[in-house]
Amino acid sequence: MAKIAVVYWSGTGNTEAMANLVAEGARIDGNQVDVLNVSDTDVDTVLGYDKIAFGCPAMGDESLEEVEFEPFYTDIKGRLCGRPVVLFGSYSWAEGAWMETWQEDARSNGLNLVADGLICFEAPEGDTEDACRKLGETLAKAK
Repeated sequence: MAKIAVVYWSGTGNTEAMANLVAEGARIDGNQVDVLNVSDTDVDTVLGYDKIAFGCPAMGDESLEEVEFEPFYTDIKGRLCGRPVVLFGSYSWAEGAWMETWQEDARSNGLNLVADGLICFEAPEGDTEDACRKLGETLAKAK
């Protein structure tokens, strides 16, 4: 049984909804899964988990949220020591290019990405809900 953290920042609730669906998928096989708003946790707490999902929507010019999420991610990304990681987030305009940039940054910093980043236009529904659950399941099964 793995200890899995789903760490997110959400301004509109869309990425939070994704986080809850990712967590639902990760709960297979009795895994302990905690959904943590980045505002309410710290790096040391998250480092106590075996596997981590990070969620952040596209902000401004298609970047990560700069006040809370990006500083947290910047602090933790070099300390994950090969733990399985997935990325997800929502967007409301443009094409979701922030996810490509985020994935490139994660890979260049040695993160063990076990799936492609998942993006969702606004709120998850239908196929996107299923994709969120599948992402959580993929993380849960990752070595």
